[in-house]
Amino acid sequence: MKLREITNHLESLAPLNYQEDYDNSGLIVGNPDEEIRAALVALDCTEQIVDEAISKNCNLIITHHPIVFKGLKKFTGKNYVERVVIKAIRHNISLYAIHTNLDHVANGVSGYICKKLGLQNAKVLAPKAGLLKKLVVFCPVSHAEAVRNALFVAGAGEIGNYGECSFNAQGTGTFKANDLADPYVGEIGKQHKEEEIRIETIFKVQDERKVLVALLESHPYEEVAYDIYPLANELNNVGAGMIGWLHEEMEGMNFLRHVKNEMQATVVRHTAVLPKKIRKVAVCGGSGSFLLQKAIAAGADAFVTADFKYHEFFDAENKLIIADIGHFETEQFTSNLLIENIQEKFPNFAIRLTEHNTNPINYLF
Repeated sequence: MKLREITNHLESLAPLNYQEDYDNSGLIVGNPDEEIRAALVALDCTEQIVDEAISKNCNLIITHHPIVFKGLKKFTGKNYVERVVIKAIRHNISLYAIHTNLDHVANGVSGYICKKLGLQNAKVLAPKAGLLKKLVVFCPVSHAEAVRNALFVAGAGEIGNYGECSFNAQGTGTFKANDLADPYVGEIGKQHKEEEIRIETIFKVQDERKVLVALLESHPYEEVAYDIYPLANELNNVGAGMIGWLHEEMEGMNFLRHVKNEMQATVVRHTAVLPKKIRKVAVCGGSGSFLLQKAIAAGADAFVTADFKYHEFFDAENKLIIADIGHFETEQFTSNLLIENIQEKFPNFAIRLTEHNTNPINYLF
């Protein structure tokens, strides 16, 4: 299949505008019109992973972490990043990364941790704002239903578990067509009054073009009157971290053992085990220390994540247990998540899980 078919699917799962500003998710190396034979999925893109792709005849590598975070000005092979890019280009292998955008969707990295730990009714811990806009449009009563339906089909009107949401108010619009106009109603040079419906609905930022095309194609007027407003509202199912409930409460140490076993962690760095039992649990794949206060405010009994610094452990202040299991360990199942998702969409596509552990950290027991 074409590379763009796969990338379009991945970006429907985790849109690129959900990523952090510092990130570099998306297609890093490759031509969207390239024919893809097979794909290799890994957490990181290293020279070893590129060699594995070559040996397995895969001309696409999909990873969680982007191989390129900052601009490259020279390609001399002086570091592993340049060497990976050079080798991928030389062997016509496309590189694609799905990083913090996958972290920020409810069925993404942190959602998979919830699944591994058996957390129920999980919700996003820190929803993102700035991802919604409101459309206000005025149209004649006779076409209001058709315009609304077209907007809904284009993706507008979704609020949480509800779809086709809109507000409608009736009023009178006025306009006067000049000699160059071709009005749907009214006469040239005369003010016209028309009973109209004011339709208000919201849409996700990434759907703006699609929504506008649907509006303009379904609206009868030559000049469509509409307004678009950015919203400060949070998108509740998009953001960092997740929080959910264990099926049954657990003693603190038993919970830590549960985390270690289910997440296949080599070690668990944790704060003091508290006397209260664990029921409500916050999680974040990768570096999640920035969410500690969010986890506390949400009433979490424990917070499972990675990359806490020494002094940050004090910030728990005996309000919850911090369980730092390691960056790789929190994200190692991301490859399984991606393979499951791609196979569900493209059951006949050849997609392979890497045989290599790319964790750069080793432990001495």
